[in-house]
Amino acid sequence: MASVTTANGFDIDDSGQRIVVDPVCRIEGHLRIEVNVDDNNVIQNAVSTGNMWRGLEVILQGRDPRDAWAFTERICGVCTGVHALQSVRAVENALNIDIPANANHIRNLMMLSQYVQDHIVHFYHLHALDWVDVVSALSADPKAASDLQQSISPWPNSSPGYFSAVQNKLKRFVESGQLGIFANAYWGSPAYKLPPEANLMATTHYLEALDFQKEIVKIHTIFGGRNPHPNWVVGGMPCSINVDDSGAVGAVNMVWLNMVKDIIDQAITFTDQVYLPDLKAIASFYKDWGAIGGGLSGQNVLAYGEFPAIANNHSNDSLMLPQGAILNGDLSTVHDVDVTDPEQIQEFVAHSWYQYSDDNIGLHPWDGVTEPKFELGPNTKGSKTNIENIDEGGKYSWLKAPRWRGNAMEVGPLARYLVAYARGQEDIQEQVNGLLTELDLPITALFSTLGRTAARGLESSWAAHKMVEVYGELMANLKQGDTTTANMDKFDPATWEADVKGVGFGEAPRGALGHWVHIKDTKIENYQCVVPTTWNASPRDPDGNIGAYEAALLGTPMANAEQPLEILRTIHSFDPCVACSTHVMSNDGDELCTVKVR
Repeated sequence: MASVTTANGFDIDDSGQRIVVDPVCRIEGHLRIEVNVDDNNVIQNAVSTGNMWRGLEVILQGRDPRDAWAFTERICGVCTGVHALQSVRAVENALNIDIPANANHIRNLMMLSQYVQDHIVHFYHLHALDWVDVVSALSADPKAASDLQQSISPWPNSSPGYFSAVQNKLKRFVESGQLGIFANAYWGSPAYKLPPEANLMATTHYLEALDFQKEIVKIHTIFGGRNPHPNWVVGGMPCSINVDDSGAVGAVNMVWLNMVKDIIDQAITFTDQVYLPDLKAIASFYKDWGAIGGGLSGQNVLAYGEFPAIANNHSNDSLMLPQGAILNGDLSTVHDVDVTDPEQIQEFVAHSWYQYSDDNIGLHPWDGVTEPKFELGPNTKGSKTNIENIDEGGKYSWLKAPRWRGNAMEVGPLARYLVAYARGQEDIQEQVNGLLTELDLPITALFSTLGRTAARGLESSWAAHKMVEVYGELMANLKQGDTTTANMDKFDPATWEADVKGVGFGEAPRGALGHWVHIKDTKIENYQCVVPTTWNASPRDPDGNIGAYEAALLGTPMANAEQPLEILRTIHSFDPCVACSTHVMSNDGDELCTVKVR
């Protein structure tokens, strides 16, 4: 192929040295990235491959739509509950079921808490080690680390003795030869820029975040019975509420509601006194990354919107985070999005391991087909069981290629913030402008790896504070005597129409998420999920448009091609969750087993 310009305007060249990173994800590894670099170690071509197939859409065919949420929720246990929410929304939309106001408030609280928890886990446990050199922390001066901590935040865990104790713990890890959670990284890479004291501070907060993240998800267990995979129900929420009897068995009472309020306060404290100060401190050493890794973010972004303040209303008049699409980086125009329009949302499989009747035609999810067809491109090096180099000219991913009006789009916190900023949402604008001013960066720095990481941190704080508002609305409703949490009027299939379609859509922490369902004769006829990482990790489409990951890596300079830390920084900035996006087979494409459910 050599040097070409893609349909969406990116110059790529596959003639240089090929570098393979497989797996990419720090915890969950179903993503393969291949790049070509020139003589100066600058990335000239990138290929994103999802290398696992799951088939949830096939599993759901013929099942009761009221049970779909329990299956789709198992797509992922990281951003737990997001698929269940869109699933119940899809069925409610198909059956024209309205949910009570309390159910809407509880769903919002559960998802807002999910945003805070998921973003904290991402920043510290999935992404921070791309910027933080843990080994360098061993040489830090605990007193200097304490001074640094106290200069940026009132967080109480800041004494020299506290940092010294953490440093000694790290030293014991290293001396034992068991790095554990800190193993398998590119320690010592010249791409790391933080001084030892900043590395010690961030590593300390890494450990603290491990403890805190398990506290905030207790909101899920209070309202949903457990985490991960809390319970949901078509028509509302399955929990009952009794504010008059603190000893009420099986009901959410004032003891639990007061615990929710306490957890919200803890979330605000941690995000504002630990997460955001760390984000700003680390970003101040990596300002050059405000011009690296933009890809589609400076062109095309998409958001479905989330957190309806008004039950059963998913319009911008109700949404706390608005919906919209931005094309060609034009922040002056935000296009409305209609997920039911077959001309807007389509999935292509020309370069995916699936087959349509015509692979060059895109399908709207209501008409979607999930039929696997594993084949390697004619120029792929290696074998089916051991692929050495992917041939991106053929089929090369288990991810489909979703497009909005034919355009490859980036989704996620940055997309949400760009849409909200462009729509004039004042609280988002205030956050963004404040951060850019503090870091002395232009607004164009948003279109970058650094901007993507910063948007997630800002959104975590936004979500923590927004929980106070939603909790207040729930409590006000309860005090007025309304304790209804579910509408079961249409739960009986005998009341349903024979042939209906519905869609549930919103924003998972990682971006735009949609579930489309076709119900026929009370059973699921077809079910399709188009998830955030499918948008971002998309392969090429028939027109040659590359996806967000592939575009974001182009032009990235690497300090050392043998330590591809820069690839991890940009890909991790999207927070890839490939279990969601891969639609289980053996390496050679054969069926492993057949499961019969009675």
